Amino acid sequence: MFGKKKNTIPEIDKEQLELLKTAQERMKQKKRLYAHFVIFLIGSVFLILANTALGIGKDVTFFNIDWFVYAIAIWLFLLIYHVFNVFITSKLLSSKWEEKQLNLMVSKQKQRIAELKTQVEKDFPLPEKKSLKATSKNSEITIIVAAGENNAIGKDNQLIWHLSDDLKRFKNLTNGHHIIMGRKTFESFPKPLPNRTHIVITRQENYQAPSGVIVVNNLEDALDASRTDKQPFIIGGGEIYKQALNLADKLEITRVHANFEADTFFPEIDTSIWKEVTKTRHQKDDKHVYDFSFITYIKN
Repeated sequence: MFGKKKNTIPEIDKEQLELLKTAQERMKQKKRLYAHFVIFLIGSVFLILANTALGIGKDVTFFNIDWFVYAIAIWLFLLIYHVFNVFITSKLLSSKWEEKQLNLMVSKQKQRIAELKTQVEKDFPLPEKKSLKATSKNSEITIIVAAGENNAIGKDNQLIWHLSDDLKRFKNLTNGHHIIMGRKTFESFPKPLPNRTHIVITRQENYQAPSGVIVVNNLEDALDASRTDKQPFIIGGGEIYKQALNLADKLEITRVHANFEADTFFPEIDTSIWKEVTKTRHQKDDKHVYDFSFITYIKN
């Protein structure tokens, strides 16, 4: 059951190590050549001054040429040979050769990283992330909302109107189901609604909610939490509606036939995507200040 742990520490292969050593040697060669050149200049000046200013070997000549000229010439020959050996023979400081070796090293490192990545993905596969639609493919996601003609749905986290029949319809449709909402919508309730499972979406950490209320961080988790419900309802607010509109299967709209001043709005309904299947109009009366219609849409 418990096998010997394998050594998984990546090592530089021999070829890459050889390239690294070669690069280090090139740097040393370059430094030595530079030092040789500087010493040659200083030494040449010293030899000239020793002969002319200090009189060292002043009478020593070969073929009527001062001895220091021969010394400088021999030294220059050695310097030229050093330069030839570094730049021509060994090509240790060739910029193209350096670039070629560097590209080779980078290529090998990339290949090694790709191999390690493939091995890690093979040994430790990540769980496949479920899409929002796949999470709830067996459910009929329904958005329920009351909106004015200008799509106004609320102001200061409160309803703009009070329509008795709309509230009764909301209760009848959502009774016994999961209702998904944002934190502000939940906090607009005096208390959790009876006979419904509340799922609250919030980015607040350690959000405190009454017992029985499910708190999640995003719409995906909210739909996953309601996967046992054949018809979970999205009940607001504005941002949650925007996120859910493309995922929903049905819209239950109470269209209030008036324009309102608001700070929260429902998204525009694209009639090329949504098909109106039922519409019931209600005239205003003693209990209803505005005309309104109950409209049901399904996706085409």
